[in-house]
Amino acid sequence: MDGCFDLMHYGHANALRQAKALGDELVVGVVSDEEIVANKGPPVLSMEERLALVSGLKWVDEVIPNAPYAINEQFMRSLFNEHKIDYIIHGDDPCLLPDGTDAYALAKKAGRYKQIKRTEGVSSTDIVGRILSSAEHTLVSEKGDESSLNHKQCEGSHISQFLPTSRRIVQFSNGKGPGPNARVVYIDGAFDLFHAGHVEILKSARQLGDFLLVGIYPDHTVR
Repeated sequence: MDGCFDLMHYGHANALRQAKALGDELVVGVVSDEEIVANKGPPVLSMEERLALVSGLKWVDEVIPNAPYAINEQFMRSLFNEHKIDYIIHGDDPCLLPDGTDAYALAKKAGRYKQIKRTEGVSSTDIVGRILSSAEHTLVSEKGDESSLNHKQCEGSHISQFLPTSRRIVQFSNGKGPGPNARVVYIDGAFDLFHAGHVEILKSARQLGDFLLVGIYPDHTVR
């Protein structure tokens, strides 16, 4: 599976979880900065940051840096021959190049393509929109313009449409608690706009014990 993985979010994690369930090992290609600029515009996070985020997920066994945005012949041969890939995975949302062609056309033609369901209600575009809406709301408040129209527009536009079910949350858990003599380590935080620094501090905390328990602040505390 490959992707830009810019502004890493739950949808990315769920896609990788689904991809891992289709096989024994999951190899993930992280698209290069240059390819993202050419096809989508400048990324927010650097290649090093995006690599740290992807490699930090438990479903990922191997990461390929600087992957192409579209699957070309050379890269596909490398996947099959060097990395022993059986299938190339992508979500059920279309992935089109600037010229309108399918980025995964070669993989589909080769019969080595499988599809997973896209996670509804969350995307990098949506997150950027929420950030901009939040900034707009702050400017409105600072100017003292609290008209009902502006207030409703700013408040309503950055509400997430993502509502995870308890069943979906369980799918992300290993379902195991700490052993009877385990050293339990606790760390808490907002973990808003999850980034490479979060990954590093969680790794460091995990090394201090046998079981890591993470607390996440509620929205009203973060605000």
